[in-house]
Amino acid sequence: MTQEAEDIQKSDNTLTPRQQKQRLTELAIVFLRLGTIAFGGPAAHIAMMDNEVVNRRQWMSREKLLDLLGITNLIPGPNSTELAIHIGYERAGWRGLLVAGSCFILPAMLIVWILAVIYARYQTIPQVEWLLYGIKPVIIAVVLQAVWNLGKKAAKDLPTIIAGLAAITAYFAQLNEILVLILLGAAVMLLKNWQSRGNIKAAFLLPFSGVFAQVGSTTAVTSVSWMNVFVFFLKIGCVLYGSGYVLLAFLQRELVERNQWLTSQQLLDAVAIGQFTPGPVFTTATFIGYLLAGNAGAIAGTIGIFLPAFILVWIVNPWVSKLRQSPWASGFLDGVNAASLGLMAGVTYTLGRAALVDWLTITLAIVSAIAVFRFKINSAWLVLAGGAIGFVSRL
Repeated sequence: MTQEAEDIQKSDNTLTPRQQKQRLTELAIVFLRLGTIAFGGPAAHIAMMDNEVVNRRQWMSREKLLDLLGITNLIPGPNSTELAIHIGYERAGWRGLLVAGSCFILPAMLIVWILAVIYARYQTIPQVEWLLYGIKPVIIAVVLQAVWNLGKKAAKDLPTIIAGLAAITAYFAQLNEILVLILLGAAVMLLKNWQSRGNIKAAFLLPFSGVFAQVGSTTAVTSVSWMNVFVFFLKIGCVLYGSGYVLLAFLQRELVERNQWLTSQQLLDAVAIGQFTPGPVFTTATFIGYLLAGNAGAIAGTIGIFLPAFILVWIVNPWVSKLRQSPWASGFLDGVNAASLGLMAGVTYTLGRAALVDWLTITLAIVSAIAVFRFKINSAWLVLAGGAIGFVSRL
């Protein structure tokens, strides 16, 4: 896809009302489906978006998707949700931004909301292990395909290959993910431009703004209203980097130890529901919001934790192409992209160890890998088939 084509695609003003409506409808259909079947966490979500947006619909090049993914790693908030919002913005302007992000979040929010109502009444989580037993091996194959496809684009030269391998090592050494991304991005940037002169400030604009965004505090609140829930999760959405496990540590400190709004068991149950439902793990906020302030709390918690992602993407997205035009910023982004894929490869290994537990799950993973690599079967059908097989195997 040429730069001119991308600019035309991205501009809201060049589309006729009919084209705009068609693109918004397509975005709604795609991301409602992904939000309903996207089990497996951010790595799996990114894999499914790559397959849908680049392979099947060719809405953008894989290089463009990689750049957007690299940017999401440098700002706070849920990475896969921010990638969905970026895709929507690229496809249909600010309306696309709202449609893609909302449709990706909505199915998970509704599922978690229903489970929260059941939990509040019975104080237990419905058993869905049979579902995940069959789905997890399928997700491994889907993620492997994305790592392979994205990796071929990200590892474009020796510095980026080294950065990707270093990121894998850093993942297993349990180093801070944001620090790894920034350091490896800077290293590739310097290696590629060590003989050049240029303005280096722009290359560090995003990571340093992300570091400053983490500076914040939460104050203890004695009574819990939907407004308290909204403000609390808004702060989290503004400063939190990383996975659902980072979210767990943050919530434990603030909700259990400091404010004493929840017990540790309630918090673990909330995060577990966020993990085994499809879509963003951050819909844990929906569950907690309901426990704290009922239906209004569920809505307030969801809006609070995701609102910063919409605003940040809207601010940052126009700068992506400009960053690519600077050799310094472009080198930095190349390094971040390679490091992101290295971290994703490490996550895939960890997911694989947890998912492949017996001959049936290993067979499912192998068959699914053949299906996605050789026959290019849509991951949605594989996820549904995996869930069905898991259900039958547990009867």
